[in-house]
Amino acid sequence: MLRAGKVQRVKRKVRGAKIMTQTTLLKRTIPWAALVLAVMFLLSGCRVRYVLHAAAGQFRLVNASVPVEQALKENSLTPIQKEHLALVAEVKAFGENALGLKKTDNYETVYLRSHQSPIYVVSAAPKDKLRLITWWFPVVGSMPYLGFFDLDRAKGEKKKLLEKGFDAIIGKAEAYSTLGWFQDPITLSLIEGSTLSLVETVLHEMTHTTLYVKGQGEFNEGLAVLVGRRGALLFIEKTYGPTHPLTLEAANAIHDEALFSSFVASLLEELERLYNSPKTYEQKLTERERIFAAALRQFEVLKSRFKTPRFLGFDMHPLNNAYLMSIALYHRHFDAFERVLEKNDGSIKSMLVFLKNVAKEEGRVLEKMEEWYIEVME
Repeated sequence: MLRAGKVQRVKRKVRGAKIMTQTTLLKRTIPWAALVLAVMFLLSGCRVRYVLHAAAGQFRLVNASVPVEQALKENSLTPIQKEHLALVAEVKAFGENALGLKKTDNYETVYLRSHQSPIYVVSAAPKDKLRLITWWFPVVGSMPYLGFFDLDRAKGEKKKLLEKGFDAIIGKAEAYSTLGWFQDPITLSLIEGSTLSLVETVLHEMTHTTLYVKGQGEFNEGLAVLVGRRGALLFIEKTYGPTHPLTLEAANAIHDEALFSSFVASLLEELERLYNSPKTYEQKLTERERIFAAALRQFEVLKSRFKTPRFLGFDMHPLNNAYLMSIALYHRHFDAFERVLEKNDGSIKSMLVFLKNVAKEEGRVLEKMEEWYIEVME
């Protein structure tokens, strides 16, 4: 909840921002169509159909979005939705100026037509390996998930993957980034959530636009989680003060992130030892169920240590490799990014500059981060 008088100040700030007309929005779909045509020369069959589906969904989402200023003037939003919508401009400015995130025209428009999260994410993994199935596309490289604007299409893809013998899941995305290629709108689901969730998500997606390494999902998402969590604490503390309940919530979210990350990393290490053992495929599947059951018991004990409810739903989904690796994509390496941040004097801006230089080198950035940390600690 914004403080008294905050809404009007933010609204004036939004009104001073660049106004995106409907014509401008339509023009911004043209490069997307050009990219799709280029992709079609490199892909065939189902992947072309997938890209066309994604292009059509992106077109509908962008074309149906309206400028933030227009949405704030209309009566279709609740007061808290308007407060959150107006707050986005402040978060963006903070991310750009204080954290060194790239300036874009993202989040200057809002998609108001659905209360449902517009992107359904399908992930899959072999039953005896901790490795997400990836799909390769030009521009972004290998992706460890597929995003769908239609739930039935997502269910169809999941069914195909299950029939191939993989673990598979469907998740939802509150927001997404086109990595600066197109204008990303705010979604209704984003402004209906909590203030902290909104701030974290905007900074998370801005991080992808700032630094994204092709084919290295764990690095990309892990970095974005760190910037989202730590950046949100800095923004909220600056905006509301160090003793405000939102500031305490942001600090507690970091505490819980570290706790959950350690739990996930430990579980995955145990599964890796099993999957790398000489046991048969059938034995591994039997043994993994024992490990899953033990992990759920451990998590039940861990719940009492969480200070926020954000991870309490972990045990509501049956455990499998696709589910765990999708979680690991975001949360497994939080401690590694925290160490890099610490060695860069706690400055997110300095850390991003450092990681951009590391990303220029060949190889996996996560591994180079670990190598660098070992060297500086010796």
